[in-house]
Amino acid sequence: MLHTISAFDRLGEENAFAVLARATALASQGRDIVNLGIGQPDFKTPQHIVEAAIKALRDGHHGYTPANGLLATREAVVRRTLTTTGVEISPETVMILPGGKPTMFAAILMFGEPGAEILYPDPGFPIYRSMIEFTGAAPIPVPMREENGFAFSAEETLALITSKTRLLILNSPANPTGGVTPRAEIEKLVKGLEAHPHVAILSDEIYDVMTYDGETHCSLLGFPEIRDRLIVLNGWSKTWAMTGWRMGWSIWPNGDKSAHLYDKVRKLAVNCWSCVNAPSQFAGIAAIDGPQDDVDKMMRAFDRRRKIVVEGLNALPDISCITPKGAFYAFPNVSKTGWKAKKLASALLDDAGVALIGGPDFGILGEGYIRLSYANSEENILRALERIGAFLAK
Repeated sequence: MLHTISAFDRLGEENAFAVLARATALASQGRDIVNLGIGQPDFKTPQHIVEAAIKALRDGHHGYTPANGLLATREAVVRRTLTTTGVEISPETVMILPGGKPTMFAAILMFGEPGAEILYPDPGFPIYRSMIEFTGAAPIPVPMREENGFAFSAEETLALITSKTRLLILNSPANPTGGVTPRAEIEKLVKGLEAHPHVAILSDEIYDVMTYDGETHCSLLGFPEIRDRLIVLNGWSKTWAMTGWRMGWSIWPNGDKSAHLYDKVRKLAVNCWSCVNAPSQFAGIAAIDGPQDDVDKMMRAFDRRRKIVVEGLNALPDISCITPKGAFYAFPNVSKTGWKAKKLASALLDDAGVALIGGPDFGILGEGYIRLSYANSEENILRALERIGAFLAK
């Protein structure tokens, strides 16, 4: 009998991939499945980005790259950060990683251990809690409430901090809810964090350009008073439809007060993924520095779909849905249908051919909700809404 460490028994999963596998299996059997479960843009990566990767391969960029990323890639992130936030950063604080999850993995691994507490959004991206539990730290949910527009409350968040708190994870615009936390609330939180200098902050800003109705993303980089303990997660996957390229970046504190976090994550890279492949990094530079027309086109399409989704969901019996202000998800309330959320999501896939994710897959506060991704065509969204309505009318 082989014995692995008990921490692996605490690892969770991202159920969107399980739903995708089930939907794919049903489709292979001839079923017509509309997949509104997976969180990835349904657009192709813009062609000039693809061509940059091809050129890099043809130019012979086939070898190892630095563990923290090519300097040119990090400098592109510096330029992009200045453009989107107005904040100047050093390329020596930028890490290029294979996707967004390695930043979560690294940050939670640095601060999580038995006896420690880590705060995370709930409902929220499931890997937050999974990794916290893996480290043995206590996961402390920060409620994202529908009546608050699925934004966090600074007062409620600060009240959860104790002497054991090591890390606070924030996410706005948010997965799975589409919530956007207003700047005023972020300012209250930052002010309150002055009383808790022992708490590091991980701000997941992967959906930073995906806002609607005049909302703007407020990056925590804009608050110098927490800069020496702030980690910002971002990447290429959502903005430029590059999920499969596995390209992420993060911005780390780097100084005497930061416990040298940047060097720690660099060492994790050396010990785990070594580096990010060169062609993808050249593609990443082209994405940042090249034309943004495709991004704008994609966002206009998401906005149209968002309105269709919200109107359609609110027309269904016993379902209500507040209007998401960011990302490309809706998080409708299904509690009045009489169904438990995960059972409803499973039944909709098996009986109606619509793939969705049950709210409890995003946290203990997700019961009563389902996540619907509108990263699919307007035609398919309308088909899905019709099928959901017919199912509920049975």
